[in-house]
Amino acid sequence: MVIVGAGIVGVSTGIWLRRMGAEVTLIDRGAPGQGTSYGNAGVLAACSMVPVTGPSLLRKAPAMLANPDVPLFLRWSYLPKLAPWLIRYMRNANDGDTRRIARGLTQIVGDSVAQHRALSDGTRAAALMREGDYVFAYPDRAAFDAEHYTWELRRDAGFVPELIEGADVQDYDPALGPAITCVARLPDHGHIRDPGGYVAALAADLVDLGGRMVQAEVRDFDLVDGILRAVDTDQGRLPCDCAVLATGVWSRRLMAKIGLNIPLETERGYHILFENAEGGPQHPTMISSGKFVATPMERGVRCAGILEFGGLEAGPSQAPLALLRRHVAAALPHLKATGEEEWLGHRPAPSDSLPLIGETTVKGLHTAFGHHHIGLTGGPKTGRLLAGMLTGHPPNIDMSPYDPRRFR
Repeated sequence: MVIVGAGIVGVSTGIWLRRMGAEVTLIDRGAPGQGTSYGNAGVLAACSMVPVTGPSLLRKAPAMLANPDVPLFLRWSYLPKLAPWLIRYMRNANDGDTRRIARGLTQIVGDSVAQHRALSDGTRAAALMREGDYVFAYPDRAAFDAEHYTWELRRDAGFVPELIEGADVQDYDPALGPAITCVARLPDHGHIRDPGGYVAALAADLVDLGGRMVQAEVRDFDLVDGILRAVDTDQGRLPCDCAVLATGVWSRRLMAKIGLNIPLETERGYHILFENAEGGPQHPTMISSGKFVATPMERGVRCAGILEFGGLEAGPSQAPLALLRRHVAAALPHLKATGEEEWLGHRPAPSDSLPLIGETTVKGLHTAFGHHHIGLTGGPKTGRLLAGMLTGHPPNIDMSPYDPRRFR
């Protein structure tokens, strides 16, 4: 079996396939874990099953775009290309679709910590995983209460927060400044202290298990009567009767080769790594005012988040990074670092916020992409589910919400 894409989803799929006895070739144009998987916030966010397209999004979005202190950015020159996807995306901004999507995402992320343990235990990657709290930090109780709809859906999925208020906030975590007076603490979560290194270590374990690594760029699929026969790369043709496409937002171009026009956009995400940091948070902490997560990592504190629509081709914008720095300074006033690393990556966002997992209209060609904000969180579960489907061990959950053929 050929897996295209060496991020967390592709590598997880490869490991589970090898454990189930399949021959595996993993292809990527770059090194494992150095694409989108490199720069995420590192959180195993089991509670992150609520899509961005909540019922209030349509009403709030124009004001959010106009407010320079809100972490939502749009390159207006990109709007004509974005518009068809955006229209389909906003159609889901209602209660019924939000609850439907949340149910689908819960199946992928709800047991994230257990899935990462099952994937990484006994490998060199295991040392990079930590279990503990996931924290949501608010300026006050009113700000927490304003997100009651999201917290209701989390409670329905079994995630009930412990609230910490007033001076107890700083007793819980001294890194949080006086601008934070309310914290919602969720136990039984976790984080990865070096996401890129974690995926690279898992890829090395895949090779130890007998998997094969090929550095190449996939250009097309060789089909005969609608059946996959080979994967065509810039390094030559790889014959196969089964392949998994796990290249994130870049999967859209390859899906078009088989006649599927997937409504998939990039949500450009930024991070700043504050190197060798002191005075950072003890646990991954979502700063609600800036919609970013501050995570303690091996090399410092990574602050990751921000949402920008601007396509795959444009370079980084300075406004999102400047906003991130302002929010970091307000929420974490004691943070000190010896240097900074800036990063821009591309989250793969399907118009319905659900990943594409399963066989396409081409026999033998399967997908495992479109995880939006939950790629690291849901990658191991996705790989395990798909590996089971490919080796005659069908999952005991309903996979229809993720069927890539829904976009025919």
